[in-house]
Amino acid sequence: MMMTRRHLCGSMLAATLVGGVVPARAAGKITIVDMAGRSVELAALPKRIVLLEAHDLLTMSLLHPDPASLVVGWAATDRIDSETLKQRLQGKHRIEVVGKMTPETVSLEGLIALAPDLVVTTAFMTPPEGSDLLVDRLQELGVPVLFSDTSSNTLASDKSLAPLASVEALMRMWGGILGTQARAEAYLQLVLHSLADVASGLAGSSPVTTYLEVQSTTDDCCWAAGRRIWGELLAIAGGAPLPAVQAPWFEKLSLEYLLSTPHDVYIASGGGWAAGGRPSLGPGIMPDAARLSLKTLVEARPAFQELPSVQHGRVHAVWTGLITNPPLHILFVAQLARWLHPDRFPETYAAGLLDTINRDFAAVPIDGPLWTSL
Repeated sequence: MMMTRRHLCGSMLAATLVGGVVPARAAGKITIVDMAGRSVELAALPKRIVLLEAHDLLTMSLLHPDPASLVVGWAATDRIDSETLKQRLQGKHRIEVVGKMTPETVSLEGLIALAPDLVVTTAFMTPPEGSDLLVDRLQELGVPVLFSDTSSNTLASDKSLAPLASVEALMRMWGGILGTQARAEAYLQLVLHSLADVASGLAGSSPVTTYLEVQSTTDDCCWAAGRRIWGELLAIAGGAPLPAVQAPWFEKLSLEYLLSTPHDVYIASGGGWAAGGRPSLGPGIMPDAARLSLKTLVEARPAFQELPSVQHGRVHAVWTGLITNPPLHILFVAQLARWLHPDRFPETYAAGLLDTINRDFAAVPIDGPLWTSL
């Protein structure tokens, strides 16, 4: 029987970090430790997977040559945040849409009709509270469920899970699901080597104060990235948030505070959809269009002309996919390290790493612009 989050314990957390697969008790069966710390037994390598977070297909694409051939249904496709990448990942395969961006849109009947042998979800798409829980219903019907995010884990506040340590657990989980453990280990070695290289380049440097913005639109301001995930990656890249930022995920700052607080660099975020004047970034966007959209964002906020980061020309933007897809966190770190410490890293530092990922791992190209600058 699959374990619920009520049965989590320290040993499960340790298993998550050590690897995503543990020895099976019966021939042909495999046991996966998911990102919620649950130990789940699969009868065999799955061939009919439903993804309740569609961007998990990108992680699969780093480990499998044709991952969409294993996916029969998905939800929240807009969170891939690139129509071009979505089409590349799907290829010629038919994948049924079983839900939109929120949990109430997911249809249990639609899921069951696809006869999945595995459903992969997140705490957001299948909340642990409420009645008639989707995960419980699936388990009653004999459909195994795995969680692909650490927020599903009641121990997710433990620093050992965030942020890049979770990449280790996630890649090993998917390596077990797909039967590509060796490829998952090779990708992790690339991540570890890159982290060591960044740390070496930053040795002896001081953190650069940065306004890192999680929701950059012309009609709203000013949402700063919190201390968790974005903020932790910022620190690894040699940066520091504005002093007022104390919240874990994001914090609304007043424009007055932003204007009165010295900082060196401003980094916005953007994606494939540009509602609200959001910067256009990601696979399928033209580089000139990406840069122009960042310029438009800054000019639409006249007060930003007074920011020291803008006056000194240290204005940048990143594709949100570098955050929502944990295997790409290393690209986020590499590019920020270059922006924050340009004297220590070459201009093509992150681009070279992206080339390696595309050449050695990606089933479909993950091309730019994944970042842009003024």
